[in-house]
Amino acid sequence: MSRPLPIQLAELLVAGRPLDRHGQGLLYKHYYGFAASICRRYLPDPEVALEAVNDGFLKVFQELPRFDAARYPDLGGSLTGWLHRIMVRTAIDRFRAEHRHALLTSMEEGGPDYSDGGHTPLDALAFEELLHLIGQLSPACQAVFNLYVIDGYSHEEIAAQLHMTVGASKTNLSKARAGLKQLLKRTHHHAYAPYVR
Repeated sequence: MSRPLPIQLAELLVAGRPLDRHGQGLLYKHYYGFAASICRRYLPDPEVALEAVNDGFLKVFQELPRFDAARYPDLGGSLTGWLHRIMVRTAIDRFRAEHRHALLTSMEEGGPDYSDGGHTPLDALAFEELLHLIGQLSPACQAVFNLYVIDGYSHEEIAAQLHMTVGASKTNLSKARAGLKQLLKRTHHHAYAPYVR
């Protein structure tokens, strides 16, 4: 759950007009950690992630006067949900630009979807541990895993975002899960112990 907005910022947002520099600074400070955590999931290079955060905030400031909670029923009318969506899209745009070649070579059709919805060793990992492991996967597997498992996008939405087929999204998710399982197994990570037969 997100922390409440500072009263001064909430008043500025309710007015529905463009934020002045002070208001932009308040919004940036309030949501910076949230935005940075989203961008870091897709962009492990801190400098590239910071560029994506700043690009995302520019979009937020440009679109904020037109933000209307009623237009975002799937987000519960939430400013936080709206900002989350902008940051994910901005990070994915930057990710696609950085990894264009790697994404194209990883987009294989078909393959089984092993998502059974049950508990996995990944459930026992701390967020930073999970980020470190995800960073060792191929770019396509990283992107699909983040979008599907962490941000809750469907395979159809992922396919549209990454310009791949639904089958390729499912294949990359399956590869990501298998790759993470192997990484945990190879390092004898404590999270994998209950799943070893």
